[in-house]
Amino acid sequence: MEAIYEWFRLLYDNTGINLPFIYDSYDRGRMISGFFMTVKLSVLCLVLSVIIGMAGAWLQNSPLKWTRRIVNGYIQLFRNTPPLVQLYFFYFAIGTMLPKVTNDWGGQEPILGGFAWAVISLSFFAGAYNVEIFRSGLEAVPDSTVEAAEALGFSRFHIYKDITLPLAIRVALPALNNNLVNLVKTTTLAYAIAVPEMLYEANQIWSDNVNVTEMMVFMLLVYFVLVGVLVWGMNRWERALKIPGFGA
Repeated sequence: MEAIYEWFRLLYDNTGINLPFIYDSYDRGRMISGFFMTVKLSVLCLVLSVIIGMAGAWLQNSPLKWTRRIVNGYIQLFRNTPPLVQLYFFYFAIGTMLPKVTNDWGGQEPILGGFAWAVISLSFFAGAYNVEIFRSGLEAVPDSTVEAAEALGFSRFHIYKDITLPLAIRVALPALNNNLVNLVKTTTLAYAIAVPEMLYEANQIWSDNVNVTEMMVFMLLVYFVLVGVLVWGMNRWERALKIPGFGA
């Protein structure tokens, strides 16, 4: 590895192309840490937003009128406001109203930090779209399927969990794929509240080394690969769940 590091040092000396996150151990550590923070943030947001989408789609068909109104209000609120504004609202408005805790150095800090608020905010943002995605999938399930399950004595919850939701997922996967891809790209907004993800660390590196062009090209390529892996996985999942003649 030292030969590779030395080659990139020579590349900088000879051409001015500066990639310190490869040959400098400190910058390399920062970038690796930022990458894993991005992956961690993305995975948590993906999982929570899908859970919110499934739960919201279930509650949209609730026999209780106010339950349906609350879900619809949540959807309209998070679909009709910018995600950055939502992130600031959670972090600066709600975060300041929560109690503080004593840290290891004896100071006071918010009970929830920037990472937690980023997960909450982005999950609710993407979850609002996922509710509508799962709802569209549920509406594609034939009424006769639900009627047959009711005739067999299935409860409303078990019909949703065991019959309509598995069928709805197959229909909703293309739209869900698109929304989850957008969610991974939207995680870069966590930079705005100092979550040390990739964009934040890249900014720190180019501030120290004045190599904005190189860092932005690198960031573009990394996100291209990261999102490409997600798309590949979702497409594999879609093909695995495909039922001939259903959802076509």
